[in-house]
Amino acid sequence: MSVAAGLAAEGGSTRPALDRRSGRGSRWLFIVLLVIGVGCSVAGLVSDVSGAGSQALAWAPFVLLALALLIALGFEFVNGFHDTANAVATVIYTHALPPNVAVVWSGVFNFLGVLASSGAVAYGILSLLPVELILSVGYGAGFAMVFALLVSAIVWNLGTWWLGLPASSSHTLIGSIIGVGVANALLHGDAGSGVDWTQAAKVGWSLLLSPLVGFGGAALLLVLTRRLLRRPELYAEPRGCTPPPWWIRGLLILTCTGVSFAHGSNDGQKGMGLIMLILVGTLPTAYALNRAMPAEQTARFVALTQTVQATLPPSDAGLDEVRATLTAYLDSRRFEPAVVPALGRLAGRIGEQVGEHGTLDRVPAAAVSNVRNDMYLAAETIRLLERQHAGALEATQREQLHSLRGHLDEATKFIPLWVKVAVAIALGLGTMVGWRRIVVTVGERIGRTHLSYAQGAAAELVAMSTIAAADLYGLPVSTTHVLSSGVAGTMAASGSGVQRATVRNLLLAWVLTLPCAIVLSGSLYWLLRACL
Repeated sequence: MSVAAGLAAEGGSTRPALDRRSGRGSRWLFIVLLVIGVGCSVAGLVSDVSGAGSQALAWAPFVLLALALLIALGFEFVNGFHDTANAVATVIYTHALPPNVAVVWSGVFNFLGVLASSGAVAYGILSLLPVELILSVGYGAGFAMVFALLVSAIVWNLGTWWLGLPASSSHTLIGSIIGVGVANALLHGDAGSGVDWTQAAKVGWSLLLSPLVGFGGAALLLVLTRRLLRRPELYAEPRGCTPPPWWIRGLLILTCTGVSFAHGSNDGQKGMGLIMLILVGTLPTAYALNRAMPAEQTARFVALTQTVQATLPPSDAGLDEVRATLTAYLDSRRFEPAVVPALGRLAGRIGEQVGEHGTLDRVPAAAVSNVRNDMYLAAETIRLLERQHAGALEATQREQLHSLRGHLDEATKFIPLWVKVAVAIALGLGTMVGWRRIVVTVGERIGRTHLSYAQGAAAELVAMSTIAAADLYGLPVSTTHVLSSGVAGTMAASGSGVQRATVRNLLLAWVLTLPCAIVLSGSLYWLLRACL
């Protein structure tokens, strides 16, 4: 008998009141936060553009910028009610918090998680994108890339949400990025390039293993808890709608808080990275370079570029040839002897350009995009050399290049506060709406019995730890997969069993998400390239 049927047979006495509408206070909170988010975004844009001395945008780029930002924040909004429902399902079905309170509480800590995020996941996602599209993000191909991957991710997320399936937003976005890369390569007549398959495999393994970690970790934690804490009330179904004992309630709220915070710090970064791509493409003067880098640090950076150029073998190639050599290396992942000399030549050129002006803030508007693109090419080349062809470098060269990469990343991979605030509010607001479908699936349709206090806490603890660890290493993982598999693991460990139909649907969504997202985004990219 399913949980829902069992609750119906018992008169629904233990089922939380999920159909109760939000109060007027919640609606006003939603509106106020929405206004604050829009206000922060507009104020941040105006401040950055005026501070950089940028010229006013023409109407067409302005419309594209506004539309791209709206879609990027829309992705985070959908991500909020699609993924974060998993964080609140356990506290709702154990009656640790009323549904509406749990949703607002989760939204607040999603917001705080985004603000506290490091940015490593944001730029880790971007490293999957084709090099030539990142370098031309302000043009037709770049906008087609951003629109295609975001729209396809939103469409798939909304479709799985409508069916009540806890599919992965991370999975969807990765598939969309791969689809754009493959389509771009096919348009250029080379199906083998266009995607960093090494990085894609790394991300794929994290997405593949995280549900297994959730299932096994939650099951093991429940077994250990049974042996160490012999408190029968921990492993029993809730009695009616009465809240659990205070110490159990506190633990459940704590784990819900941790999962919400970890979800914000990990998933919120995906939208941040794409927003930064949009801003760099449309407003390079304000966002291509980190204008806040102090003059002393800039001087050390320039000196380091000169040292690197002197340490690496010399190159007589022109700058266009140097850039072509490094771009080809990043696309093909095939090392050629000309790569290292070209890298030294480009490092020297970057130092010359920055050194002429003293600080990044003084680089002229006409040169900003070229300087940033050169920095990106150099940083990604160093990263690839360190990962795959470190043997081609001497120990001193490796040390100097690693230091240079850190300076290059600091100069180009930054996230303004207003972007964090806008994404945090979008994710937090998304948490406050549309959560019921996924909550019902996690709370009623995975296990054959009602969720016990210990099961909810074990699943949440493992999910929180897994997501936090992934955030530390800059890896995107799925909150949905980790938590739903954790619930299934606790059900299996307790002997209550799982509902096969639901698990089958979850596995089907897990298997289909990547190929469907690839096809959706690739097709949309091809269509947009014909229009833009």
